[in-house]
Amino acid sequence: QVQLVESGGGLVQPGGSLRLSCAASGSIFSINFMGWYRQAPGKQRELVAEMSSGGSTNYADSVKGRFTISRDNAKNTVYLQMNILNPEDTAVYYCNAVGVVIRRFPRTYGSDAWGQGTQVTVSS
Repeated sequence: QVQLVESGGGLVQPGGSLRLSCAASGSIFSINFMGWYRQAPGKQRELVAEMSSGGSTNYADSVKGRFTISRDNAKNTVYLQMNILNPEDTAVYYCNAVGVVIRRFPRTYGSDAWGQGTQVTVSS
């Protein structure tokens, strides 16, 4: 069973920055994709950014140029650097892991995982 623990949320003024971290623990050999989703009140959960183990990235249009996702594969950790935050970025941010390999030989996948969420509030 893979567990994801997020940290780094909080209250920030418009134009400010925050850095989120998410560490995966458990029986893990590798993780194909790690990413961040967010859910604002009354809205559906949406992809913010994701990154493959090989370094390929995908961003929501609304965060391109402001947010940067990065990974430390050796630590099974993913980060989200958020700059130039605005009130529309206010949401609960969730870490996600897809394609979790729990055994190398034979190659065995575990369940996808979600973190518990961390609140990001952008307000003056």
